[in-house]
Amino acid sequence: MSDRRYRPPRALSLLREHLRDTFWFAPAAGLLCALALWWGASALDTQIIAYLQREQAYEAISDLISIADDSKTIVTTVSSAMMTFIGVVFSISLVAVQMASGQLTPRVVRIFVRSRISKLTLTVFLATFLFSLLVLTSYESETDPKLVTSVPLVQSLLTMAMVGLSLLLFIAYVSAMLRLMQVGPVVDHIARESFHMLRRQPAGGQDLAPLAPETAWIAHHGRAGVLRDVNVTRLVRVAGRHGVVLRLIPRIGDYVVPGMPVLAVHGKGWPRQALRSAVSVGVERSFHQDLGFGLRQLSDIALRALSPAVNDPTTAVQCLDRIVQFLAAVVSMPLGAVQHRDRQGDVRLVQDVPGWTDLVDLGLAEVRLYAPGHPQVTRRLVAGIDDLLLLTPQERREPLLRHRTLLVQAVERTVPEAAERAFALEPDRQGIG
Repeated sequence: MSDRRYRPPRALSLLREHLRDTFWFAPAAGLLCALALWWGASALDTQIIAYLQREQAYEAISDLISIADDSKTIVTTVSSAMMTFIGVVFSISLVAVQMASGQLTPRVVRIFVRSRISKLTLTVFLATFLFSLLVLTSYESETDPKLVTSVPLVQSLLTMAMVGLSLLLFIAYVSAMLRLMQVGPVVDHIARESFHMLRRQPAGGQDLAPLAPETAWIAHHGRAGVLRDVNVTRLVRVAGRHGVVLRLIPRIGDYVVPGMPVLAVHGKGWPRQALRSAVSVGVERSFHQDLGFGLRQLSDIALRALSPAVNDPTTAVQCLDRIVQFLAAVVSMPLGAVQHRDRQGDVRLVQDVPGWTDLVDLGLAEVRLYAPGHPQVTRRLVAGIDDLLLLTPQERREPLLRHRTLLVQAVERTVPEAAERAFALEPDRQGIG
């Protein structure tokens, strides 16, 4: 992993991630597409009637008028029922999301917000509703084949096709909502997003040449919030243009307030104005550049499962499975300060990311504190630490050994019987298989 080279993110990657965190963009784009589709279908219907009138095929026009009149009842029914259908479906969905957030963690709501099937379903439902309303405006009271200007035949067929697509998406959407209420698919989704982010993470921990003296720092301007991501491409480009090195002071995921320094400038340039818009702040953390966010969510779900109100150690074990999986993936990965370089190979941005000890503590510390008294969890925790020790280089074993020692001491204080202590500390990858 040490030979990994930094690859600049694609130009629109930040915009795409920010749009994925919204729920309005896809439906709004779908409504515009529905309007454009209706305009094209209406023009095609007009051309068909004009062609038949030029050919004097009035009998065919009469047949089309009859078919369109029959389909008008269907289109009217669709337009009147679709909005009610949308309201009922998404009311049920919001109840399901609320139940999932209460049982697991409130951060599970972002899975629903970022879900492609959720956005696609709402988009198609709203587009079908709007399209059916527009089709109704295309019906004419004129029935004379020689005088009629348009018969919405193509529009009616497209309406029926969109209704069929809506029904198929409804089935897929219900299936996705049911999976959202299950622990296994949720923690698996979090793990997959974590690994997707890990594949984009440039290697850190390389030997960094001494930086030039710090000449200035750039404060955060705007609302307070969580540092979600930074526009690495812009920061590297601006730093190269001014001949300086920038250092990101807070980590991704830190809470920043107005006036707090976010970028340190090493060199004689002064790129203040160009960098204010390169830092994105939001109300909650995002997976896009946050290496520890997945472990944070898995740890939260495990802690809630171990609370007396829930008392579900099996869920905690499922979370530990993914925590161990993630730690095993980064066990040999260079961590620490990440150096972002320009096209000439010069370091232009230095960014601090969580190190190995930080990730181990994030994934294991809180679960370990609440694990004593749950032998299923302590056995899985011991097995996970032992498995990681087999993979970990000697220089990274200390935090794992520390957590194992603290877990043994906690179990010894909590469990009075020697036989019960031995049982609770026996490694078992299934907890209690």
